[in-house]
Amino acid sequence: MESAESSLERHPSSPSSHHSAIFDKDRHITFLQMMYQLLPPPYQLQEINRLTLAYFVISGLDILGALDRVDKDAVANWVLSLQVRPRNKADRHSGQFFGFLGSRTSQFPPVVNRDLLPNNSHLASTYCALAILKIVGYKLSNNDFESLLTSMRNLQQPDGSFMPIHTGAETDLRFVYCAAAISFMLDDWSGMDKERAKDYILHCQSYDGGFGLVPGAESHGGATYCAIASLRLMGFLEDDLLSGSAMSSVIDVPLLLDWLVQRLGTDGGFQGRPNKVSDTCYAFWIGAVLRILGGHKFIDKGALRGFLLACQSEYGGFGKVPGELPDLYHSYYGFTAFGLLEEPHLLSLFSELGITGRAAMEV
Repeated sequence: MESAESSLERHPSSPSSHHSAIFDKDRHITFLQMMYQLLPPPYQLQEINRLTLAYFVISGLDILGALDRVDKDAVANWVLSLQVRPRNKADRHSGQFFGFLGSRTSQFPPVVNRDLLPNNSHLASTYCALAILKIVGYKLSNNDFESLLTSMRNLQQPDGSFMPIHTGAETDLRFVYCAAAISFMLDDWSGMDKERAKDYILHCQSYDGGFGLVPGAESHGGATYCAIASLRLMGFLEDDLLSGSAMSSVIDVPLLLDWLVQRLGTDGGFQGRPNKVSDTCYAFWIGAVLRILGGHKFIDKGALRGFLLACQSEYGGFGKVPGELPDLYHSYYGFTAFGLLEEPHLLSLFSELGITGRAAMEV
């Protein structure tokens, strides 16, 4: 396996002075605190996804054991202010989805004839909202999520897939995962047909063992995570498939395992699909699937750690590849990857939700 030093030689844009042999926890905390207080101007184009960006910050701080750096009550109140509720019970069956908005901007739709246009609540934003609430210790049982679950059924399609919003949207495994994660966090599966969702997931497994976002699509690391984590959350996969008879599984585990192991690059990192460079985020997407399957023993932890440290920024956070500036997305999945590697002084990770085990167990 190639060493971290030889990995750096492949990326001359990453000066050796920027590469550290340690996980710089304090600098990462400072980086996330800065993102919490004021997002840099380049993120203005992502304003509609502010709730997702907040998820990366809040959950990242939790993984780093620094959740005390934020006002948890203020965070919970802000998230709850983005919840969309129906005007009456009949609205639950109007075809709309009553979840959470992605930002304050989408909370104020245009007014036509003094009536608000259909809401813009989104399945991915709802997943992030509930995850944040669990992380900061808000008791989900204190809220009435019946409208959310009832209306979420409006998003499931006849083939078992989900749309993220009630109209004019694509359907793929990302939103099946969001629906499964929402149902798991609320401990209520009335908002989705699990059998139909399972059938859709199985149709997304490709000939090479991985999963594409839709049936017939190329296998992809992120899609494979969504498939396997969803099946696990829905109760269709055992705790450790490799400890028993993998042949009894609903999926072709040996073929999938072969595809996953082939994603390991010579630089120690993981790629998302063949003929692509290793990328920080896939250390989680691929690593978490291996963890769920019980195949994490196949990961060369030293080599993967070396690759991730080469992607660690001198400013805190992680870039996509060695030498790139840090961004919130890759920083967060760098933190989760180190959580999977059981880095000292980080909270343990619940792979299926991508948040800490402590937060996942909150009710």
